[in-house]
Amino acid sequence: MTFKYFKEDLSASLVVFLVAVPLCLGIAVASGASPLSGLIAGLVGGIVVGSFSGSSLSVSGPAAGLTAIVLDAINSLPTFNAFLVAVVLAGLIQFLLGTFKAGVIGYYFPNAVIKGMLSAIGLILILKQIPHALGDDKDYEGDTAFFQPDNQNTFSEIIMAIQNPSTGAIVIAVVALLLLILFEQKFFKRFSFFKIIPPALIAVLSGVGLNSLFQSLKPEWALKGLHLVRIPTSDSLGGLVDQFKFPDWSQFANSDIYLIALTIALVASIETLLSVEATDKLDPKKRVTPTNRELQAQGLGNFFSGLLGGLPVTAVIVRSSANVNSGGQTKLSAILHGVWIVLSIIFLADIMNLIPLAALAAVLFMVGYKLVKPSLIKSMYQKGWDQFIPFAVTIFAILFTDLLIGISIGMAVGLYYVIKSNFHRSVRMVQQDDSHYMIRLNKDVSFLNKALLTSYFEKIPDGAEVLIDTKRAEFIDNDIQEMLDDFVHSAKDRKIDLTYQGFDRNV
Repeated sequence: MTFKYFKEDLSASLVVFLVAVPLCLGIAVASGASPLSGLIAGLVGGIVVGSFSGSSLSVSGPAAGLTAIVLDAINSLPTFNAFLVAVVLAGLIQFLLGTFKAGVIGYYFPNAVIKGMLSAIGLILILKQIPHALGDDKDYEGDTAFFQPDNQNTFSEIIMAIQNPSTGAIVIAVVALLLLILFEQKFFKRFSFFKIIPPALIAVLSGVGLNSLFQSLKPEWALKGLHLVRIPTSDSLGGLVDQFKFPDWSQFANSDIYLIALTIALVASIETLLSVEATDKLDPKKRVTPTNRELQAQGLGNFFSGLLGGLPVTAVIVRSSANVNSGGQTKLSAILHGVWIVLSIIFLADIMNLIPLAALAAVLFMVGYKLVKPSLIKSMYQKGWDQFIPFAVTIFAILFTDLLIGISIGMAVGLYYVIKSNFHRSVRMVQQDDSHYMIRLNKDVSFLNKALLTSYFEKIPDGAEVLIDTKRAEFIDNDIQEMLDDFVHSAKDRKIDLTYQGFDRNV
């Protein structure tokens, strides 16, 4: 770890901290756990995972993608303490996955799908934050699924929020957003002040100030309770420690715990690999995260999170993209954000609880916009349908389902285009005129190319001249070899003048 970019990392860590705290709290409550368990997962994701990870910009913490799994697990096990045993075991499984090189899976996600995921997350951030900006905070912070726990969906929640807006929330969100847009201008970027004090912090403080002003001058506009960050507080450090929960090792023989642990480990690993791959795409320096080391780091994170009473952790793209967009340079920013969470729990809870969620909505609006810029959509369109269709399908699939289901759909479509592209690259036919044809086999030609090769043979008329060139083929599947043999035999009856190069029936 280097301190070369300390100013940039310090500034970015404050933004990530501001974004992470409400997400940690919201995901914990939605998972049926205490808010403190979400904060514990956040600090472990920052300090422990950040320390051992090989990623420069990825940030870890509790993830919305695990909410349904965690909620079901907590409800099915005798106690939350029993669930913590499953989290510890999940960490051990992840560490073993990294040790046995399972992280290689992360290199097989198509770029179009990863970029689609980033754009989808950006779009979801904007849509999910509209209700918070309007003062409707029933849905928990960090929710990325289309169907919500409050029986609404992404769009119906917006419609309901529009019908019953909060003037105070709107004013706070608009002022914060205008400040962020203003600070993005080149004139302000020249000031070194913003390298230490991030514009997002100023925007959030403007929300605190405005809400305080409303309480004095316009009480009906003031935000309180559900509309503010709500970190659990205690009169003393000892009272805070009493809120911690620890694994119940007497449940070690409970067979249900092992299935839950395996499920958490696999889902958390997939989400982590997706997130670090996406974060690497955002990294201006294009550094590559060692995926096996990342799985080991995540394993250590879940091990310690479970021991301390926290939720499972994964690498999370929302916090990671906030880190990138705020100028983070090294993993010091992720570690520092974990330190800020520790300090907020012990010393800063009362101050943090003054922050309106509407102000944080403005920060997330900017994060979302930078992920789904129109220029990105345009560039993907210009790359052709084989790139744009998987990209677009991934966006819509994630938007109308959730992250993992959407990615699975995007991967299926992306794989289709990869296979289709491979068909045309492995076997090609060139028609010089009505009677002269050349069929060329390149690299590896497998049974997957049978349909394409059959269609080529069917297009060749009787009496034509055909050249079959296999000199560039490194491997020819037996099924393909039989097809070539059959064509050679049928060519005589069809009066086809057949010439072949590199053809070996013993391949």
